Amino acid sequence: MTAGCRGFFVTGTDTGIGKTRVTALLAAACAAMGNRVAALKPLASGCSADGTWEDIESLRQASLPPRSVAQCNLYRLGPPIAPHWAARQAGIRLDRSALQEFVREQAAGMDVVLVEGAGGVLVPLGDGWDMLDWAAGLGFPVILVAGLRLGAISHARLSESAILSRGLPYAGWIANCCVDPVPPGTREGLLEWMRGEYLGEVPFGWDGSSGVLPPSFRFP
Repeated sequence: MTAGCRGFFVTGTDTGIGKTRVTALLAAACAAMGNRVAALKPLASGCSADGTWEDIESLRQASLPPRSVAQCNLYRLGPPIAPHWAARQAGIRLDRSALQEFVREQAAGMDVVLVEGAGGVLVPLGDGWDMLDWAAGLGFPVILVAGLRLGAISHARLSESAILSRGLPYAGWIANCCVDPVPPGTREGLLEWMRGEYLGEVPFGWDGSSGVLPPSFRFP
């Protein structure tokens, strides 16, 4: 990691709960403070019908200055399935050292680097290692995105417990409103039972393209 560059690993309670949306907003918050920021999606599975990866496009454009696809991503896997399985189907092996080195290279000259994972906290990435092993290797504080939908309390608490049980640095958690309205008691339950620092909530349908951040949202 480049001296003076802060890094964070953004993971989530599940797939499709808003990790990319939150990572882009974090990048906007960093940029608003005058930072050069690299928002990375080193591993992506599931491309659109037009052959693009929406997560990669969102994060490379959210970076300051904007990055190319190659500067944002290392592995692009077509099927929208668990990355280790998509890699196996493609006949490749996800290289743990290559993922670590890619992030370090992209951090050069940056003030902040944000690394978005793929899927939930315990998604396998290869034989004997998973998403949190990757985070541990980077050494970045983990930010957990909790999708506010039915089942969120258990999913978020289990995910947080996994982070803490590994002894990883934990920056806190962010609530993302996946559905409207949020199921009764979900938000209140998380605020009562989560152990990490609460970093804010992204309202349902929030459009962060203008760089305007949700009122409660803050960078750790």
